[in-house]
Amino acid sequence: MDQVAETLARAIGARVRQERKSREWTLDQLAATAGVSRRMLVNVEQGGVNPSIGTLLRLSDALGVGLPALVEPPAARTAKITRRGEGAVLWSGDLGGKGVLVAGTEAPDVVELWDWTLAPGERHESEAHADGTRELLHVQDGALTVEVDSESYEIATGDALSFYGDIAHAYINCHDEPARFSLTVFEPGVGAAHRTEIPNA
Repeated sequence: MDQVAETLARAIGARVRQERKSREWTLDQLAATAGVSRRMLVNVEQGGVNPSIGTLLRLSDALGVGLPALVEPPAARTAKITRRGEGAVLWSGDLGGKGVLVAGTEAPDVVELWDWTLAPGERHESEAHADGTRELLHVQDGALTVEVDSESYEIATGDALSFYGDIAHAYINCHDEPARFSLTVFEPGVGAAHRTEIPNA
């Protein structure tokens, strides 16, 4: 990991640990509730790993805080500016693409705003998110293919696509030029599935 990624990983780890301890949960309790291994959770809390977006979503949903809360400090009721280059890079492709979380709201109804770039030939697979999740994608430059379940959609510069993100989906750049798109993700009732559950001791 580079220095920026290490700093982000440490911040995420500290926030996960803080949220877990505020609930008086053990590592095993959070791991079981989130559906991640205890080893992965330990690595996340120690800031020793750059977890996948899927892992972060499982942890944030289990804690009932939403993904933006894990990568930035609690927001005051004032406007917040994220300057160019200051977003949280939560996905890096092998060919140079990036998924950057640039803004977000708090639970229970979380909205995330992403700035994505896919290099030619890159593909990002996303597992199904929580029930009712919606995604709205707008292509800024280039073109890409979006696979949602068994359907495939070709979208070009200026095109937009909205779909349910609670099924497996993928973004693919099959072209010779980079593709850049903004992505808004709406996750209603983050943590609702876990609010009435008390993790096993």
